[in-house]
Amino acid sequence: MRLATLPALLLLSGAALAADISVVGVFPNKAVLVVDGGSPKTYSVGASIAEGIKLVAADSSGATIDINGKRQTIAMGEHFNRAPSSGGGKQSVTLQADGQGHYMVNGQINGGSVRMLLDTGATLIALPASDAVRLGIDYKKGAPAYVNTANGVAPAYKIKLNTVKVGDIEINQVDALVQEQGLPIILLGMSFLNRTEMRRDGAHMVLTKRF
Repeated sequence: MRLATLPALLLLSGAALAADISVVGVFPNKAVLVVDGGSPKTYSVGASIAEGIKLVAADSSGATIDINGKRQTIAMGEHFNRAPSSGGGKQSVTLQADGQGHYMVNGQINGGSVRMLLDTGATLIALPASDAVRLGIDYKKGAPAYVNTANGVAPAYKIKLNTVKVGDIEINQVDALVQEQGLPIILLGMSFLNRTEMRRDGAHMVLTKRF
């Protein structure tokens, strides 16, 4: 079975102290992890990685880890940093660009799992209608609008999302646009990004919540 390498790093907070966890590969229901700089070790789903941290899922798209009851999926090409909780620290996440320089983001919209493309050229978060339906969003109650696509003008609806979460950053009441045609993936646009500080460092993009 082919091993899929995952150049991803997650800095997690355990019950008592932080753990450095690198995900270097995945099999179905197993993940190869490097914990605190040690040797690579294969963990099966359900195994404890460190205090308060457990592997709960693994497949070709990445590994899902439970941290004291909160789940985080690490996908190929992503890089997350999460410092130990200090009470007053800012919420931030670090993303790593793929081979084409794009930032693909695993996150949640209204509590449902999504995969998004970071797009500073998009004024709002933009969702295909199929994703809105999957997330239980009655988008046709939104304000009607129209957008230009490669195939011409297409109908759209302006809505407000209850919550949008990327890593540790969660933002409420975010403006978005649902398109019925011409959009193959969710775009993480400026209605979310404007409420963060963005800092690019080589292939990494650091987002820090402002408000």
